[in-house]
This record gives sequence, C-alpha cells and structure tokens, in this order.
Amino acid sequence: MSGDRRRTPAARRPSRLRIWLLRHLQVALASLGRLARSPLSSLMTILVLGIALSLPAGLHLLLKNVQQLAGHWDGAATISLYLAPETGRGEAGRLAERIRRLVGVEQVTLIDREQALEEFRRLGGFAGALEALEGNPLPHVLVVRPDPAHSDPDSADALLQRLQGMKPVELGQLDLQWVRRFQAITEIARRGLLVLAALLGMAVLLVVVNTIRLEIQNRRAEIEITKLIGGTDAFIRRPFLYLGLWYGLFGGLSAWLLVSLSLWLLSGPVARLAGLYDSRFVLAGMDPATVAGLLGGAILLGLGGAWLAVARHLRDIEPA
Repeated sequence: MSGDRRRTPAARRPSRLRIWLLRHLQVALASLGRLARSPLSSLMTILVLGIALSLPAGLHLLLKNVQQLAGHWDGAATISLYLAPETGRGEAGRLAERIRRLVGVEQVTLIDREQALEEFRRLGGFAGALEALEGNPLPHVLVVRPDPAHSDPDSADALLQRLQGMKPVELGQLDLQWVRRFQAITEIARRGLLVLAALLGMAVLLVVVNTIRLEIQNRRAEIEITKLIGGTDAFIRRPFLYLGLWYGLFGGLSAWLLVSLSLWLLSGPVARLAGLYDSRFVLAGMDPATVAGLLGGAILLGLGGAWLAVARHLRDIEPA
C-alpha cells in the first residue's frame, strides 16, 4: 500500500511528451492569434501566396483535363483496311471474323463496296461522274477499332503491321501522326509547367521570407529580452516557424478555392460545348491526392521560408 501511495503523485504528473505537445499547441495558437490581430495585412499576404500557388495548380488541372479528352480521341482511332478489288463479299466477311478474334481488336466493321459507292454518290457531289463509270471502282473496306489497351500509337502501329500481312488486304492506313504530335506538345507543356511551378514556388518562398523578416524586426525587443533571460534559439524560432506554417496552409487553401471557383465558372460553358459535339466530357476537379499535394507543398514552402528568415536574421539580434 505504501508503495502504491508513493507512485500515485508521479503517476499524476504530466508526461514530458504531453508537456512538449502542449507547449507546441500554445505557440501554434498564439501564432494564429497574431495573424488574426492584423487581418488586412495577413489576408493580403495569404491571397498573394494563393494566387502564386493557384497558377501551377490550375495549369496542372488543365493539362490533366486535356490529356483526358485526348484519351477519348485515342480510343476512337481506327485502322482502315482496303481489300483487293477482286475480293468478294463472302471472303471479306470471313476476314472480318478472323480479325475480330485477334488480341487487341475491339470492333470490326465491314463497309460493302456497293454501300460505299452509294454513300459516296450521296455525299460526294459526283453523282454525274459516277454514272459515267462502267463499274464500281471502290473496294470492300474493313474498319478496325483497337481496344483501349492497344490504342496508343505504338500498339496500334504494331496491330496495323499484323493486319497488312493478311490476304487479301491490299492497303492499310492508320493516321496517328496527330496523336504523336499531341503527345510531344503535351510533354513540352508538362515540362513548362514544372519550370513555372519551380519559379512560382521560389516566389512563394521569398514572400514568406520577407514577411517573417518583417515580423522578426517588429519583435526585435522581445527577442533581445528572451535571449537575456536565457531563451534558446530553438525557443525563439518556434513561433516564427508556426507563423510560416499558417501562411503556407492558408495560402494553399486559398489556391484550392481559387482553382475550384475557376472550374465552377468554366464547367457550364465546357459542358454546353461538349454537348454540341455529342460528347459527355466534363471538367475533372482536383482529386484528394492533388489537394493533399497542394497543401503539403504550400506548408513546406511556408516552413522553409520561415526557417531561412529566422536563420538569417536571428543571428543579427543580440542583447546590448
């Protein structure tokens, strides 16, 4: 019993980890309170950070939507197989059945030569010239649609080479040059986005450094007194780091709000334009991973800027 009574006061003492967490919580809330006491200047700084962060985030989202739209186009890429003129309707149908069983083929459509002639006569505006012909010069055509897993340029080109070797295929065409050009343009845009994100990230870092520097100068007397009574650099640095964290967090949240507002304003016109082309395309918003990356990057920039500012200017402040 006496041993239990001796352990009771020690058991009631708060642990060192709990004390450490409470101290950090107090400093974090105190730093948040300093932001609230100067709302106008804090809001202006947060909006500057939000605008700088929203530009690469918005461009990343735009590039993602363009790639999604191009993915629908890639899936619609087709291979046209022109059969030899002497090929009969039955032989063309049997070839179509063989191709349907191949790996990588989603759909095969047979365009009969008579059907093609009638459509050409109706849409081409050459009805008079076609009447002068003795026979039908058009061949049977097989339109092959690759499945989504084989619709990229390399896979579709490999499928074309296989199909061209079949009898009685005389000519095969696959127009994916525009897809390759689009992918090259997309790669350039992606690298340009990385460069822009790096430059704007440096701008955010410098804004935070300058803001924390001004805060350090405003609290110079307080820092000198803290050093006189034995305050360590880590103790003095802590509130400024939390200040940078709050700037980064609120800057990231404002960037997310700006991008979401822009998407909301554009979603209606984009949906109407897609409807005119009989498409169900809709703008994709920021997924949780993208939002987490934006907020995490903004917080790291805020902490990094605060650390640089404190490391640079704290050494210059010594009690007289």
